Amino acid sequence: MRSSVIVFPGSNCDRDITVALEKMQFKNEMVWHKETVLPKSDLIVIPGGFSYGDYLRSGAIAGKSLIIDEVIKAANGGCLVLGICNGFQILTETGLLKGTLQRNKNLKFINRDVFIKVVNNKTRFSLNYKKNQILNINIAHNEGNYFTDSKHLDELKNDNLIAFQYCDQIGEVSDETNPNGALENIAGIYNSKKNILGMMPHPERMIDNNISNTDGCSLFSSLLK
Repeated sequence: MRSSVIVFPGSNCDRDITVALEKMQFKNEMVWHKETVLPKSDLIVIPGGFSYGDYLRSGAIAGKSLIIDEVIKAANGGCLVLGICNGFQILTETGLLKGTLQRNKNLKFINRDVFIKVVNNKTRFSLNYKKNQILNINIAHNEGNYFTDSKHLDELKNDNLIAFQYCDQIGEVSDETNPNGALENIAGIYNSKKNILGMMPHPERMIDNNISNTDGCSLFSSLLK
């Protein structure tokens, strides 16, 4: 399976996701934001980091990059797209995902491991997870507070487009288990066709028991399947 990782000035998780993809046997290429042609790709990843230093707002400048036009064309054509952390923010800036990522509720940067629950395991990103499976995944963000309007929130619920929710170690969803104030504890969402996933947690950091755990591996193996 061929993957492309888009790299912006300020990206700091592009190497992490590349290591994860190559470990899982993807044939990966890294694509600089000024390129105007994408390699032939089955999966496009927009990694985490602080593209353009988060000037204006997170993802705002990256959403206007030259390569983004090609990402949008590929996504609208059915290509799989994964946006992680700043990548999720960029996807909302481009309109490929609805909603926005606001400042965390405590107005502070958060970097710690949290529990998230797999809400929908019937997509190409989640087939190797069990429904309601609890994952221990790292988050590292200042603007992870997902918000959308009531109409879209109803769509997310009714069409099973919520990918992950923040929870505790037994799967309970509450204000206490919500690290950033995200609406309905949302940690990740799909678009209506379910070929685009945006998520704040970092699955690429959870691929090796020697440094963390392997809770992120099943996302990548699902894509391969």
